[in-house]
Amino acid sequence: MNDPTSNILDSPAISGCYLFPQPRQVRDPFCVEVDGATLACYHKVVNPDGFTVVHFHGNGEAVADYVPDFTDALTNLGLNSLFVEYREYGGSTGQAQLVAMLGDGEKAIAAAHVAPEKAIVFGRSIGSLYAIELAHRQPTIAGLIIESGIADPAERFLAYADLKAAGLDEAQVVAEVKRHFNHKEKLSGYTRPLLVLHTEHDGLINISHAERNLKWAASHQKQLVRFSRGDHNSIMAWNFDEYLKAIASFVKTL
Repeated sequence: MNDPTSNILDSPAISGCYLFPQPRQVRDPFCVEVDGATLACYHKVVNPDGFTVVHFHGNGEAVADYVPDFTDALTNLGLNSLFVEYREYGGSTGQAQLVAMLGDGEKAIAAAHVAPEKAIVFGRSIGSLYAIELAHRQPTIAGLIIESGIADPAERFLAYADLKAAGLDEAQVVAEVKRHFNHKEKLSGYTRPLLVLHTEHDGLINISHAERNLKWAASHQKQLVRFSRGDHNSIMAWNFDEYLKAIASFVKTL
């Protein structure tokens, strides 16, 4: 990368603690070329004039985990799908690095010819970093959905990484997180509709993250749906009908 300071977050000491490439692949992937890598994404068009859900999954998942069950559910709602695979995940090449992947969502929608005004950007867990970034870069998107998302990534990046062993300074890491992943600042410039989904029993990312993201957004239309069942990794499984109903209701307002 051209920016040497971004290597701090892209180093194995940081990215290696939060990105866990999974081997599961989709058949006949929609390939997207990005800087130094090819992303093996999934793209399905059911209505050329309709909205497209641009989805970023969690760090221990792969696009293949959402095909066909969730993509079929989106199809039944009349929605197109663009599931963006991360570098080194599934059939993608390259290295999974937090900062290096920030622009991949933009490359993906361009490759799929999805106009921002027709994109419903959806980020789950660590995928919220890339969904919020895409909404920041393309503020005219139709809508933003954050599921089990992160408000302040610094809280996560400092929780498990052994900075001392890697020779990294905590203050420098915090500064880099603020520079690249300042969700408060990014969401303060987002005025389009926002839907936040979170379970009250998320033991990995407390629901306070959802509350902060909701508060920070400058959206005039925003809602937090709190689920009483399930945890971080079972929120959709335990609440599938209600989860889809919330998405369907959100889409109808766009």
